Amino acid sequence: MSRSDQWKLLGVVAVTILAAVYLFPSYRFYTSTPAQREAMKPDDLAKLRKQSVHLGLDLQGGLQLLLEVDKSRLNAAEAKDATDRAMEIIRNRIDQFGVAEPLVQREGEDRIAVQLPGLTDRERAIELIGKTALLEFKLVRTPEEAAAAFSRLDNYFANRPGAGTDSLLRSKPITGRMLDQGFIAKEEVGVVEKLFASAVLDSILPSDTQVLWGDEDIANAGITGRMLYVLKREPEMTGGSVASAEAQVGLDQTNPAAWGVSMKMTPKGRSDFARVTGANVGRQLAIILDGRVQSAPVIRDRIPTGDASITGGSIDIATAKDLAIVLRAGALPAPVRILEERTVGPSLGGDSIRDGIKAGVIGTVFVIAFMIVYYQLSGLIAVFAMLLNTVYIIACLAGFGATLTLPGIAGLVLTVGMAVDTNVLIFERIREELRGGRSIRQAVETGYDRAFRTVFDAHSTTIISGLFLFQFGTGPIKGFAVTLIIGLVANLFTAVLFTRMIYDFWLSRGKIERLSI
Repeated sequence: MSRSDQWKLLGVVAVTILAAVYLFPSYRFYTSTPAQREAMKPDDLAKLRKQSVHLGLDLQGGLQLLLEVDKSRLNAAEAKDATDRAMEIIRNRIDQFGVAEPLVQREGEDRIAVQLPGLTDRERAIELIGKTALLEFKLVRTPEEAAAAFSRLDNYFANRPGAGTDSLLRSKPITGRMLDQGFIAKEEVGVVEKLFASAVLDSILPSDTQVLWGDEDIANAGITGRMLYVLKREPEMTGGSVASAEAQVGLDQTNPAAWGVSMKMTPKGRSDFARVTGANVGRQLAIILDGRVQSAPVIRDRIPTGDASITGGSIDIATAKDLAIVLRAGALPAPVRILEERTVGPSLGGDSIRDGIKAGVIGTVFVIAFMIVYYQLSGLIAVFAMLLNTVYIIACLAGFGATLTLPGIAGLVLTVGMAVDTNVLIFERIREELRGGRSIRQAVETGYDRAFRTVFDAHSTTIISGLFLFQFGTGPIKGFAVTLIIGLVANLFTAVLFTRMIYDFWLSRGKIERLSI
């Protein structure tokens, strides 16, 4: 074997070992039982899943959503890039949610298509994606200021036509329903909400004051109800000051077993937080999420560290984790509406896999049989090259973190077909040379040389087509293009270099009387 052949052999062995290394995690992941996966550590399982070949929505099932960004309340400047910002934030949230290979892409001016392969917790995913997560820190008005605001509301609703004979509505419609400053019993909450909905509160209250509900029911002297907070309208800080957020337990001293979200501020946020807390010791600072007061702790002292937390009795571990995710990813620039929702069941994905495997096995058996019968030992070499080509393609998909979809399988099958075509073209050239009276070595060399240009041109033009498909296509088309491009590059390596190396090694072993082709 010449030094050149030795280098070729070394290259093939090295590429094959590398492919095996990339394929091993996929083998471990897809051959492991549910019990074995349960026994793995969460981090190890997540790492193994990440290193494996990802299956698309059409192969493993999942959730597909079509969202619309509601820009009706945005001005022209805010609406200009609202869809792009919403896409980026949704993508960040999904990435932290742990979905493997999600697809988030824009459709038109204000629509976003989202595919979440393998996702089973539909309700949680929809809430996570659609949550606006506008976080604000606002000062609670003093008791005297709150009493004045409630008095203005009382006067408005009591003097409004339609109060009728209801003595409460004619005297103290709001404060008359309070058991304590701002606390309204649960059975009265609906009445107050109805009153508020019938009026424009901003026109009744001072321009720098607003009224917001607490997020959940609380107990006060044995009575369940909700707090009505009177707040300073302008926020002291917003969610943009939050650098990180983590779900933790034990943040609420009154309920150490409860989950909550701890937040750390950015350097500017720490400075602002220290200023706000230092200037308002003894007052309440409300933490507001999407227009609901999550908590309103009293400022006991200046807080220079920038540490804050969101706690509440209804926050469980899943809610705390999702809230931390949306706070880290940021708030959506505008609400999003779900226009279309489609769930692809695992059984449908399983059927697709089984049908794909069945079609692939039947087609491969026919191709192998034809190649071996028609081209004999040379056909067997071509079959081995074709199988090696398939291994290289799947290893590349795993290495690049690409997703295998049904269109991707179509690209894989097309690539296998082109691998067979390439070998047929080379073998027919060699046959022509043999019929022309050339020796076996001359026929092999001339056959490969003459076929190479045609093979290279055909592969190059198809790869260029694949690049255009990838650049301008949508999700399934991109999957097809990726598999096709990888397959064609691998095919040039196996069908030309690998099979030629086998022939060179074969012919170097001595005089061959007849070439089995």
